[in-house]
Amino acid sequence: MSQDQFLAACTGQRLLLKLLSRASPCTQSLVQPKELSSSQQQPLPQLGKFPVALPSAQTRGFIKQLETGIMLAVVKPFKGQKYHEIKQECLKQHRLFEDPEFLAGNESLFFSRRLPGPVEWKRPKDICANPHLFVGGISSHDLHQGKLGNCWFVAACSCLALQESLWKKVIPEAKEQDWDSRKPEKYAGIFHFRFWHFGDWTDVVIDDRLPTINGELIFCHSNVPNEFWSALLEKAYAKLAGCYEALDGGNTADAITDFTGAVSESIDLRKGNYGKLLLEQTKLFEDLLKAHSRGGLISCSITAELANERLATTEQGLVKGHAYSVTAVRKLRLGEQLLGFFKAEKLFMIRMRNPWGRREWNGPWSDSSEEWQRVSEEEKKNLGLSVTDDGEFWMAFDDWCNNFTDVDICRNLNTSIFSIHKTWEKAMVRGAWIHDDDPLINRAGGCFNNRATFLQNPQYVFNINKEEDKVLISLQQRDQRPYRKDGRGDNFIIGFEIFKVELNREYRLHQLHTQERVVGSTYIDSRTVFLRTVLKRGRYIIIPTLFRPGDISEFLLRLFTDIPSELRELTLDKPEAGCASFLCGYPRRITQLSVHSLEGLNRENSARRASLYLLIKCGRERVCCRVQKESFGAVFDAQAIFYRKNPKQPILVQVWNRSLLCDQFVGQVTLPGEPSDSRELRTLQLREKGGPDAPPANGHLSLRVASTDDFMEL
Repeated sequence: MSQDQFLAACTGQRLLLKLLSRASPCTQSLVQPKELSSSQQQPLPQLGKFPVALPSAQTRGFIKQLETGIMLAVVKPFKGQKYHEIKQECLKQHRLFEDPEFLAGNESLFFSRRLPGPVEWKRPKDICANPHLFVGGISSHDLHQGKLGNCWFVAACSCLALQESLWKKVIPEAKEQDWDSRKPEKYAGIFHFRFWHFGDWTDVVIDDRLPTINGELIFCHSNVPNEFWSALLEKAYAKLAGCYEALDGGNTADAITDFTGAVSESIDLRKGNYGKLLLEQTKLFEDLLKAHSRGGLISCSITAELANERLATTEQGLVKGHAYSVTAVRKLRLGEQLLGFFKAEKLFMIRMRNPWGRREWNGPWSDSSEEWQRVSEEEKKNLGLSVTDDGEFWMAFDDWCNNFTDVDICRNLNTSIFSIHKTWEKAMVRGAWIHDDDPLINRAGGCFNNRATFLQNPQYVFNINKEEDKVLISLQQRDQRPYRKDGRGDNFIIGFEIFKVELNREYRLHQLHTQERVVGSTYIDSRTVFLRTVLKRGRYIIIPTLFRPGDISEFLLRLFTDIPSELRELTLDKPEAGCASFLCGYPRRITQLSVHSLEGLNRENSARRASLYLLIKCGRERVCCRVQKESFGAVFDAQAIFYRKNPKQPILVQVWNRSLLCDQFVGQVTLPGEPSDSRELRTLQLREKGGPDAPPANGHLSLRVASTDDFMEL
């Protein structure tokens, strides 16, 4: 098997783990650390979720190669165009590629605007004498915005240029794609770029014909005349969007997500009052510092309240309605330390770049301000301080919080099981809001305000398997830009709600009043909605929605947790009637049980505090609910739901005490689960085993029971 075939075969990290465990001794030590004597044993670092020995440099390189192979194996060609096949065909025919899917004509430029002049499509070799993708490497200073309102895209490119590991994914095989003056016969006028397009890495092929006026590029270009990576990347992105005009106006975080697959979080600096609350300001700075140091990409902007304020310049030189890329986040040391007796003053600083390559901040800490006289030459050198008018400038973080209104943080969350750093468990599903007149089929029910139709939306269940877990949720709708030519193209207003449900729920929700609404996102006409929250142990349902009922679109839902969440869609409204139903019977009643708390245990009969949990039994089905340890009373807030084939068989709720040798039975309650039973919160006496008339035991359970023969009621 060739190396390419081997890499293509590696389609998942589980397979990689198997390969590593069977590999050479240098890789086997990654999974099976050597045994040490008790005096030699040390806590092992975490590799993913398992304590293992640190891998060698050789092993890390092998792992990186395999993970890269996975990404390459699943890249999808846009419009079915395969770069290597097309290039080889052009070389055989001794011709330069002309892309039939993105013609060098006006239809690829604008659909509603007039041309800025007589446009000619020229290849780089016709624009300059010695064209290259990169000249002197790639830099955030390479980019300048042209005659298109896509500062958001240019700002994203500036961010991308800061991370070599990221731009190499977007611009693959850069050396192979570049012009080679020694082998001109190897050039075919074709390039390809990769974007994370709605959950898939997508390879976009273009020819090298670029729109010019008077021999000069009219859109994104480099400050070096013979450098073309930014112009070609912009063309590939325009092809993905349908045309260049589709890139007029947008969100930097969307472009960064398309470049990296990152999870974007938008923060309103005014709403959070970061300019005045010093504690919140410090927390935000530390968050930005951590995100930036871990390869995250950050952008910011100033909202223009009025239409005529867009692109207006403030007194301090900042442009409203304009995207800036954050190129550094630092703690600056002021003054020199003297023999360690005096602690230098620390200042929170942030550096940004204007995609225009000009117009900079002119307030404190601007390029030529007197504040820089307080900084040592060594610190200036470490910061790479530049006083040229290149569009890049520093600001004190408090000034930044008081002048900018919005910040987008794009985090590249670590999901590799081979990492020695913090990792996240990722779950991703694709879905669609589809309208149908039948309420059981309709999946476009609108937001939470539409109570009658809300639960007709797609529903996804997931588990939190820790006492508490930090959860990151990203809901992304399909990019609407390609539809702008058809008079559409605006983002829908989207959001989602999260409900805590029964520990064993496997079917869709049908009533809102029976469940606890835990948290919800904001509803906004953004391509992506993000939520960061902390959830307690249990089972949850997330319901992604469009704001208006009846609207249709597709979406991508990503969920990140510390422990696998088993995210999956609930598609059935009730148990299906199959062949087994004739033999074993079909459920005739549904009972929902909510246990609130336990009280009244006799402490005198216990030598130590109890570690209590619930065991709920209905027929052959059992649901176990644990509680915090060392407690005589407990608040369970646990739910279970049962589809009962034999309604006469009661439900048992047992309380047990966890013990090292053998768990101890504390008491139980027996519930008939009849539709006529009260649905109000009740307090019932615990009893010994033997049914509802068994001798009483210490303690009382507070619970609520709802039963019905209509499966669509709960």
